[in-house]
Amino acid sequence: AIILGAQTIITGNASIVVAGGTESMSNVPHYLPTLRNGAKYGHQTLVDGVLQDGLTDAYGKKEHMGMQGELCAQDHSITREEQDAYAIQTYKRAQAATEAGVFAKEITPVEVSGGRGKPNVKVDRDDEVKNLNEAKLKAMRPAFQPNGGTITAPNAAPINDGAAAVVLMSEAKVKELGVTPIAKIRGWGDAAREPERFTIAPALAIPKAIAHAGLTADDVDFYEINEAFSVVALANMKILGLSDDKVNVFGGSVAIGHPLGCSGARIVTTLTTVLREKKAKIGVAGICNGGGGASALVIENLQ
Repeated sequence: AIILGAQTIITGNASIVVAGGTESMSNVPHYLPTLRNGAKYGHQTLVDGVLQDGLTDAYGKKEHMGMQGELCAQDHSITREEQDAYAIQTYKRAQAATEAGVFAKEITPVEVSGGRGKPNVKVDRDDEVKNLNEAKLKAMRPAFQPNGGTITAPNAAPINDGAAAVVLMSEAKVKELGVTPIAKIRGWGDAAREPERFTIAPALAIPKAIAHAGLTADDVDFYEINEAFSVVALANMKILGLSDDKVNVFGGSVAIGHPLGCSGARIVTTLTTVLREKKAKIGVAGICNGGGGASALVIENLQ
């Protein structure tokens, strides 16, 4: 959405675009597909909307994307222990950033009902971040591949609700309105490969985006790579030769959450926070889109 918004402005079709996404995974219903025209006879089966429309590969084997995460771990020799260690790290980074207040400028507080007779509750921090239990995390059984599997519920992104958005504006409109921009889009890239290897598509999109920005990897200060699973970040870091201290430094989706339609805008928003807090210049955000695709965006800090 952000890339399309930028292109809309560049082509002169708009001067201001709001781009982002939202997902309420906890409210996705179960479907009764046969009832549209009336089920005449026999048992009917409920279909989980999250699994059917969000977490199942629509191509190939029609399998859960967790199985494709296992394929990624196998392809790149990434162990269960490495994934657990990464998950613990991302929780601790997110906890430290939350307690330090660095997310305060990017999170809009929301009031939710406290229940009958109780006052409303103000939600001003990501809920999952606090839920780290290292001993339990290390003891969890594999979620998708019982024998020899490496991906578990806690070293993968949880089911979450969330929304994120950014305001894009042409340079002329910025000057006209007298607003102070926080970042500038320098370039972008899209790439795709076999659907079952969607996990490593960001490793194709990120170099394209950097080249489109007229930069090299040496120019990049920090990266945000979406963590559908811990193995996704680990594999892309391995392929691109990225240092651990430059990627998801305030935690990632395993701890913060991965509401599907929200995460692209969320990691870009967090990247602006990282660049501001670290007093850095160039950042790259990369995310796999499912179906084998990925997108990446290069931004320059103006804060």
